Amino acid sequence: MSIKRWITAAVSAVTLGAAFVVIPVLAHHSSTPFYDPDQRVEIEGPVTRFVFRNPHAFLYIDVADESGATIEWQIELGAPVSIRRAGWTPDSLPVGMIVKASGRPSRAEGTTGLCCVRMTRADGTPVLEGGRVQERTQPPE
Repeated sequence: MSIKRWITAAVSAVTLGAAFVVIPVLAHHSSTPFYDPDQRVEIEGPVTRFVFRNPHAFLYIDVADESGATIEWQIELGAPVSIRRAGWTPDSLPVGMIVKASGRPSRAEGTTGLCCVRMTRADGTPVLEGGRVQERTQPPE
């Protein structure tokens, strides 16, 4: 094989390898453009749906507003593969189960979305046996 072919093959291999590293990084996104990190909302209500599919799992709960009207809130959770590792399954949050959640509200006007949540059962116990209830705090910078 000539030197020109070796160089072409090496450049092609490096380019392909870089693509396998860079493309997944570009596919992931931050929640900050969609959810307000400076605000925190607390909600409580019964589960109406638990959608356990890629790219993110979503939980829907009915929450009463100030006037008593029921509003469906959408809670964005992690990727199913990630939350499954923590013990979650599609049956972890059955319809009708009362949950409390606090997290970042959606920035989109007129929407009722929540992300980056701390979630418990109505009595304050973890949703999953052995689960963490306290929020993790970031170390001081």
